[in-house]
Amino acid sequence: MNFTFDTVPSIIFETGAAARLGEIVAPHMKRPCVVTDKGVIAAGLLDDALTSLKAAGLDHFLFDAVEADPPAKVVKAAIDAARANNCDGVIGFGGGSSLDIAKVIAVLMNSSQSLEDIYGMEKATGKSAPLILLPTTAGTGSEVTNIAVITSEDDQKMGIVARPLYADIAVLDAALTLTAPRHVTAATGIDAMVHAIEAYTTKLQKNPVSDALAARALKLLSSNIVRACTAPDDIEARENMLLGAMLAGQAFNNAPCAAVHAMAYPLGVHFHVPHGLANSLMLAPVLKFNMPKAAPLYAELGDVIGANDTGDYSARAGAFVAKMQEICSATGVKNRLSDVGVSHNALPQLAEDVIKIERLLKNNPRPMTYDDALRLYTEVL
Repeated sequence: MNFTFDTVPSIIFETGAAARLGEIVAPHMKRPCVVTDKGVIAAGLLDDALTSLKAAGLDHFLFDAVEADPPAKVVKAAIDAARANNCDGVIGFGGGSSLDIAKVIAVLMNSSQSLEDIYGMEKATGKSAPLILLPTTAGTGSEVTNIAVITSEDDQKMGIVARPLYADIAVLDAALTLTAPRHVTAATGIDAMVHAIEAYTTKLQKNPVSDALAARALKLLSSNIVRACTAPDDIEARENMLLGAMLAGQAFNNAPCAAVHAMAYPLGVHFHVPHGLANSLMLAPVLKFNMPKAAPLYAELGDVIGANDTGDYSARAGAFVAKMQEICSATGVKNRLSDVGVSHNALPQLAEDVIKIERLLKNNPRPMTYDDALRLYTEVL
């Protein structure tokens, strides 16, 4: 059996670590570009980190114009700002969008390549600037992946996958996730569970290490997500969610995602549905669609989440899908496309966009056609 497995070189998992960010950062950069969004600023999540940077004698430039589903124009503005302010490294602080933009800034701020040059697989060349990432949600796992997803000028979700996008250090501080509202906790947590499920069932690069990480991630996430939603100050639940999201990130970074993500992306582009919520909406229909090919693996995951069915693998797989629907429902997350403003007239365009995302669909256990995609969208309208 031949496989490769890559991840970030250093991980700090420590509740309260953001308050000592200065000492973590100081050996790597002297004038960091801190990348975040205005919501993080308003919530005060960055305050202790910036105080720590100042105490360590580090002058920083703050870029806080991050938007969800990062538009190319925002990414380019961030790169220009980092250059203009003579930054020598990047700190990504926030949700997946902030971390993705931070990765791209680090790769391009000292490069002659353009953003469009690096769309795709291993197109980024040269050495990245020092990069440190701190997630404020337990969801994307972006802090440990070499992937960034950018919304192009023509409104397509473009993946950037390249080794230089790995952070030098991922700093995971569960205290940063305590203020996430219930709907964010639910959607990002389901996103992380999707990462684990799709990594475990991916068609092309499934491997023993990603399997072990995905199974452990799904165990942590499925057993803590409702608790994190209903008791938001429960730091143990928050730590377990953050750890699960990170492990799922390591898994899908090496065993890539598939059709749930392919069907979620157009919802973000056309209707600005948050990525985690879009994944949540499409999870059950895609699980059921994949059942003819993935049932044995779903049966194994059913054992992981306590689906408690002792029949053959087909029955156990069905119990897994039912249990996942039960968990998602218990979080209170929306479960119909109509709940997020999607109309029947939009479905053909969404399905057309799905079929263009070959980089994800090629990993799906079962081939998906335009008609399949249209039917699955219709099921959850």
